[in-house]
Amino acid sequence: MHFSSESTARSQAALAGLRVQPYWLDTPDRPDPTPPLTDDVEADLVVVGAGFTGLWTALLAKREDPSSTVVVLEGGRVAEGATGRNGGFVAASLTHGLANGAERFEDELPDLLRMGQENLDAIEQTIEEFGIECGFVRAGEMDVAVAEHQVEELKAMAELAQSYGQEVELLDAAGARALVDSSSYLAGLVDRRSVALVDPARLAWGLAEACRSVGVHLYEGSPVTDLLDEDDDVLVVTRSGSVRAARVALATNAYPPLLKRLKHYIVPVYDYVLVTEPLTADQWAAIGWDGREGVSDAGNQFHYYRVTPDGRILWGGYDAVHHYGSTFAREHEHDTSYFGHLAEHFLQTFPALEGISFTHGWGGAIDTCSRFSAFWGTAMGGKVGYVLGFTGLGVGAARFGAQTMLDLLNGRDTERTRLEMVRSKPIPFPPEPLRSAGIAVTTKSLAHADRHGGRRNLWLRTLDSLGMGFDS
Repeated sequence: MHFSSESTARSQAALAGLRVQPYWLDTPDRPDPTPPLTDDVEADLVVVGAGFTGLWTALLAKREDPSSTVVVLEGGRVAEGATGRNGGFVAASLTHGLANGAERFEDELPDLLRMGQENLDAIEQTIEEFGIECGFVRAGEMDVAVAEHQVEELKAMAELAQSYGQEVELLDAAGARALVDSSSYLAGLVDRRSVALVDPARLAWGLAEACRSVGVHLYEGSPVTDLLDEDDDVLVVTRSGSVRAARVALATNAYPPLLKRLKHYIVPVYDYVLVTEPLTADQWAAIGWDGREGVSDAGNQFHYYRVTPDGRILWGGYDAVHHYGSTFAREHEHDTSYFGHLAEHFLQTFPALEGISFTHGWGGAIDTCSRFSAFWGTAMGGKVGYVLGFTGLGVGAARFGAQTMLDLLNGRDTERTRLEMVRSKPIPFPPEPLRSAGIAVTTKSLAHADRHGGRRNLWLRTLDSLGMGFDS
């Protein structure tokens, strides 16, 4: 996309007062960190990582067996990683969308759709039970076509959804603009049932407090440095203490995995987000959006956006940045080079908001695997379990991932563990330099498809045939 000097100047003006900090974490009532582990202790279950996956694992395990000793070890602070850096979309989908699920798990997709709705309902019930104030609302989501070829793609998506009994509504340009007024919209597809919005940091803080209320021991500032297989137990070693446990649940997602075998299945991909200042009444009147639905456009390289509880717009996506060697580093989170065109895309979508300022911008890592949905496994004779690879839809699916990981750790034969999705693994990524070269070619090919009517070139068609069909 070409930007004129005028458009570049206006995006720079909109970013003039930007703080490079996650909006969700910039609050005076952020909880103080809990002390780190400084002793050698014992537990029935150790959970490594206090993101959504880890917190759900600990809470579900403790409620299932209140007499058990459950310890959570978090290397930094709760919500400091991907948990507090996402858009706060809580989707029922367990398969990174219906199309991806139909392509990879067609036979069991009806069960996965049902389980996904049950999972979303259970998240809402837990929030109500523990009184977690996190702005949770079943606002739904609208996918919008912003290019002519995407209109037909939305029609196909609607037909696929309806064939599985999903309640969706296909809108023409006027119908889409009646919900959110942007001249870029050519059509819309609305799902009012399967997506909720939330303040993700406050949800994580609330889950952490819920864990403590039922007796879970949570230690922040306690990065795990080693896992040692010792007869019937696993010794989980941190910088200043250790935990000996019968079972270990790994919930590290995009962070460098503690099991070497997982390095072939996962790559951290960085996504960037902006948040505006609060809109005035006149600005809201100019764009509508009274229903506060979440919105995503239908491109391969797509934007997602939503209204925050205090009346701002969160705007993210488009770039999905992989660094050579699959490096995971804090400096990637603070890379401001992607904010300029992100701001310009916003102003092209909402020209009525010309002159608005962005107050917050940040980046965060997504745990990406080749099938774009979670995968599971065990190690050390079944004493260590793991789940990762959510690829950007983990806010909701993490709870299901945690339940399934606990089933595997406890050797249970359940409807979840019988799923082919759970029993299979994604295709591993190749080693460097092929990994980075392949991702770079794929990214360029996706951008080319967006500019040329959605037509997928030979490279993308080859990936599709190998079961590695890729989108941003």
